Amino acid sequence: MQNLPVLYIGNKNYSSWSLRAWLGLRVAGVAFEEKLVPLRSEEWHAKAPVFSPTAKVPAYFDGTKTIWEALGILEYIADSQPDTMLWPLDIDVRAIARAVSLEMHGGFGPLRSSMPMNCRKSLPGLGRNEGVDKDINRITEIFKMCRTQYGQGGDFLFGHFSIADAMYAPVVTRFKTYGVSLDPIGNAYIETILALPEMKEWYADAATEEWVIDDAEVK
Repeated sequence: MQNLPVLYIGNKNYSSWSLRAWLGLRVAGVAFEEKLVPLRSEEWHAKAPVFSPTAKVPAYFDGTKTIWEALGILEYIADSQPDTMLWPLDIDVRAIARAVSLEMHGGFGPLRSSMPMNCRKSLPGLGRNEGVDKDINRITEIFKMCRTQYGQGGDFLFGHFSIADAMYAPVVTRFKTYGVSLDPIGNAYIETILALPEMKEWYADAATEEWVIDDAEVK
């Protein structure tokens, strides 16, 4: 019996990058074994440098090689298993999907730092500042552009679920936690992501975790 690939992830309550890879693989129907290593634990310090060259999550081991970084993992699956349709088929639309995914990968620092991912909490109104509001406005623009210009044929940013949706899913959790409301198009998209069975499973698992990282808790 062939062993399944392994996806190493961190705490589901906090680990936004883990969610990106996990959600993309799950929605695409890719079979894998999930191994959760609690962030900053003794187990983490012992194992993370072994399963990932960066000592970070997520990391994906397919039996012969390790792929790290959520976007790198999902790109690898999109290339090696094209039937997953993790990118739009049209080359021009695919370029836009990659652009907004990379914008999320490298941007929105104020929102990330002031509104850390925390699936267990409800903290409406906390974390807002000028930089965060600028990020929220830009994300609202992205959601509106993608849904109105490229979202025909489905309820996701580019119609069919894609890597772009996986990349923005942790932001959706932040908007839920911190009570951020967008325009009608953005709010409908938030509900689409939160309604995914895979997202409900992630939230349910996060709710049962006992680990608490104090500096990841906004009070």
